[in-house]
Amino acid sequence: MAETENQSKPIETDAVIIGAGPVGLFQVFELGLLEMKAHVIDSLPRPGGQCVELYPDKPIYDIPAVPVCSAQELTDNLLKQIEPFNPTFHYGEEAQELKKLEDGRLYVRTSKGTEFLARAVFIAAGVGSFQARTLKVPHIDKFEGTQLHYKVKNPSMFEGKNIVICGGGDSALDWCLNLVGKAESVVLIHRRDGFRAAPASVTKMKELCDQWEMQFEVGQVTGFTEENGVMTEVRVTGADGVTRRMPMDHLLVFFGLQPKLGPIAEWGLKLERKQIAVDTARFETNIPGVFAVGDINIYPGKKKLILSGFHECALAAFAAADYVFPEKRILLQYTTTSPKLHKVLGVETPHFD
Repeated sequence: MAETENQSKPIETDAVIIGAGPVGLFQVFELGLLEMKAHVIDSLPRPGGQCVELYPDKPIYDIPAVPVCSAQELTDNLLKQIEPFNPTFHYGEEAQELKKLEDGRLYVRTSKGTEFLARAVFIAAGVGSFQARTLKVPHIDKFEGTQLHYKVKNPSMFEGKNIVICGGGDSALDWCLNLVGKAESVVLIHRRDGFRAAPASVTKMKELCDQWEMQFEVGQVTGFTEENGVMTEVRVTGADGVTRRMPMDHLLVFFGLQPKLGPIAEWGLKLERKQIAVDTARFETNIPGVFAVGDINIYPGKKKLILSGFHECALAAFAAADYVFPEKRILLQYTTTSPKLHKVLGVETPHFD
């Protein structure tokens, strides 16, 4: 499965799938069975969507014929299942523009300027693109990318520096443990003395505090001090109402991710309660050739289950064939017995005596 760099001209393809969560990945499979090629866009840096970002290790019990699996295992198996179709992934790119062209094709452009021309587009964006929950301190956003960080791109930049980390989840604790001994100092700030992180990480953090290797403060960042365009310290207000000044070079904030519908809201799609309205025969939107599957869609009786999304993918793929292969009659075939599907999947057709 390939990943591509930005192209100088639009990429022409049968289908574009927006979202690389479980439903988006299974959409690749259903399209592949009907011999449609797909490019997949996701704003996150990896596949798995909401499942992997929010609960990668939590068990899932309602996938047919799989008694239990983690979100990461489900994602890994879906990736293995779609290998025969060799989709191209575009991670870290948000789909920003979608429009119908006069020739019937659909134009898609991403935040990195990647452009596509497709016969069909599938929106499998879950509850929207995930973006970091930001620190609500006036004017502090001007330091984002220099001293204020919501994700770590280059850990080496924190070596020998005074680091303040905000948050109480796995990301905050993991980076505390990672940077102790490398940074000059590490201070963890959380609004309460309870954590959503792995118990072992919390125990280790407290041990390091007892050894004076790092520091933990209950409170919230409520302000900062700036000198010559550089943030020199943050002001932390504790549960006792006292505000303390804390010198720092870098501020790392891990408040988790929040879903936003984002540019999808501007594409002219019919929306109901911030979800995309579809029909239940084709899972097509009000824009011909644009389909919505998974948690992003809404229709009478909708249930937000991965299982439901898989069903929607199958019907949407058959409907999309009307646009990709307008002159071709698509017949329902079974992967159990169809030599044609066996060829597509790269497996041998079994012979029964």
